[in-house]
Amino acid sequence: MISEGSITKRCTCKDPTTGKRLNASCPKLRRPGGSWSTIHGTWGYQLELPTAPGRSRRQLRRSGLDSRDAARGELDHARSLLALASGDEHLAVQIGDLLYACKSGSPLPDRDTVAARVRAGVAAMTPATTGEYLTTWLAGRRGLSPKTVRGYGDHLRAYLIPHLGDIPLQNLRTSHIQAMFTALDTRNEEIRAGRASDDPTVRMKFRGVRPLKAASMRRLYATLRVALNDAVRRAKLIPANPALGVELEAGSRPKARVWTPKAIEWWQTSGERPSPVMVWRPEQAGQFLDYAQRHDPVLYPLFALILHRALRRGEACGLRDHDVDLGEAYLTVVQQITTVGYTPVVRKVKSDAGDRVIPLGPTTVALLAEYQKMRQEWQKASGDAWPNTGFFFVRPDGQPWHPQIVSDRFDYLVTASGLPPVRLHDLRHCAATYLRHGGADMKEIQEVLGHSTIGLTSDTYTSVILELRRPNADAAANLIPRKAG
Repeated sequence: MISEGSITKRCTCKDPTTGKRLNASCPKLRRPGGSWSTIHGTWGYQLELPTAPGRSRRQLRRSGLDSRDAARGELDHARSLLALASGDEHLAVQIGDLLYACKSGSPLPDRDTVAARVRAGVAAMTPATTGEYLTTWLAGRRGLSPKTVRGYGDHLRAYLIPHLGDIPLQNLRTSHIQAMFTALDTRNEEIRAGRASDDPTVRMKFRGVRPLKAASMRRLYATLRVALNDAVRRAKLIPANPALGVELEAGSRPKARVWTPKAIEWWQTSGERPSPVMVWRPEQAGQFLDYAQRHDPVLYPLFALILHRALRRGEACGLRDHDVDLGEAYLTVVQQITTVGYTPVVRKVKSDAGDRVIPLGPTTVALLAEYQKMRQEWQKASGDAWPNTGFFFVRPDGQPWHPQIVSDRFDYLVTASGLPPVRLHDLRHCAATYLRHGGADMKEIQEVLGHSTIGLTSDTYTSVILELRRPNADAAANLIPRKAG
């Protein structure tokens, strides 16, 4: 049963004797004939709200309205919201929670919005601000990997809530989101200018501070877009996604570049890499493997496998013994070891395309067979203390590798070898490039890499080794007839 509620008129006059407010008993509220004064006091209303069993009673109280009609209109609006429960006591309490949470002076929830949520079978209670919604949204997401949850959380804490958190969700507009990215662009320019400043004090202020790259901006945008899509489709909180109209700089993938003598000369002079993604020439890769074999024989087989068969770091670390069949010369990529913060996490590969079978050539089979012999020696030396983890690549104590330690050891070996720098992930680029120029077609490379589309393979992972192009460099020029001299 919905309460009828009541309408009142009050003022802020005080009793000159006691100093207490007169409220509804002030004589000025009515004219001599008994009708309400049109110039003194303001209107308000109160409405008993449904409560859950065991909870104390509560009321929706509003005051400061200009007319009786305004008070009646709001009271009827509140009663119409409660009527949406249609006798469902639990839903009536939810709508009561929604009304009770409304701050004085703020509008009551839109009836059509609440009705849509009721029809959709979702909770009637709506977060008031964008920050409250984003926090609730992340807490309610299910089935996400720990790494994705951490990424979403970092975006919320560092950017989305500081810039958008105080804006009521119902009022969030494309202009607000665009303004956030404009502010981030401005901050990026400040960081770049500060790091390039001639003033050492200014440079020190920005030491270790990096601007957000275009790709990072797009990941941030993707987090917000997903969250607001859920606000539209699942929670029925807003009619449309305001993030869809935002324009961002294209986050194109960096092109791989080869460490040619000229590129090495530039790096040695300026300290800068020609591209974030650099590829060794085959002879440079061979020099690295020779150096790693001599100075880090424990991890050398893992680095060689990545160079030969283009595994990701996490995929190599996550290989299990029964995933590697040297007799049949293939391995199966099913899982990976990734990190959330610094904590290693074992999980399935990202996609169906990533779950793949990779053939092994004789050179790679022989290399991994030698590694297995070395691992057997470790096991004999450890005896009963050897743990049966089931992983293929392990430390001499039998424990699986932490992915970050693998990267750190790789970076150390690259520096110590004197070779131009590449990232561990760039060995994957190297493998794709060598496969392409060794005669493999794009489909084969796509399958080895575990890409879902051949376009991604073509656009991202196949740079050109310049030396292999030189025989054809004059092919066009040689077809053009020229006069002698």
